[in-house]
Amino acid sequence: MQHVTLNNGLTMPQLGFGVFQVPDEEARSVVTTALETGYRSIDTARIYDNEKGTGLALAESGVPREELFVTTKLWNDDQGYDQALKAFDASLERLGLDYVDLYLIHWPAPKQDAYVDTWKALERIHSEGRAKAIGVSNFTARTLDRLVAETDVVPVLNQIELHPYLSQEAMRAANARHGLLTEAWSPLGQGKELEDPELTALGEKYGKSAAQVVLRWHLQLGNVVIPKSVTPSRIRENFDVFDFELSAEDMDRVGSLDRGGRIGPDPDTMG
Repeated sequence: MQHVTLNNGLTMPQLGFGVFQVPDEEARSVVTTALETGYRSIDTARIYDNEKGTGLALAESGVPREELFVTTKLWNDDQGYDQALKAFDASLERLGLDYVDLYLIHWPAPKQDAYVDTWKALERIHSEGRAKAIGVSNFTARTLDRLVAETDVVPVLNQIELHPYLSQEAMRAANARHGLLTEAWSPLGQGKELEDPELTALGEKYGKSAAQVVLRWHLQLGNVVIPKSVTPSRIRENFDVFDFELSAEDMDRVGSLDRGGRIGPDPDTMG
């Protein structure tokens, strides 16, 4: 496993496991499989409605807490200082944890205009040691610039939609300007891009699947990446990406697939 260092000195695995769209009753077994495979970073969220199942898997795994890196996120209807504090307490209770390693604002929800006050609640949670690091998700350059200008703690990362059809070069640069890492959600384009002839050809070249090629591309870009699967064989396959390296030319071949193909909502209008 490769690790990255956040701007507050904390380290986290560069490859983690996401549980988006995994029902709570399945999360327990799916996360257990991921932990048995070797994943140590698990990414959930209040809106996924699977924090309880995720927490049960963590508790039953036998993996020491200090070896785990657990991320969860605050949903849009919990924005605002007081509401964010309550929402965080509820997430901790569902997870069965004393602290999380990373707590994120899930969306800036700019129409609410509450993300600055929400962030101040996260700063308090961080100062109390109940979140080892705090960050954001789906922030644009504009919302990120404002957050950094009006608050005291710079986020450690920005988790954004990022895959070969949406490589987010400008947003990755904006994150880097503030010293943030970029974390990719839907890193495989929810599977829709894996039949692209360019990616399947690269898979054949390296003796890997198209998904493994894409994950390797993310890692070599420096992205933190959190693929999701409920299929044990694919969970294991997605973890098996540390024994090869894409050439500079092949990195460019993957990057050239960018077509602005957003799958998820627009951060300027979401929430």
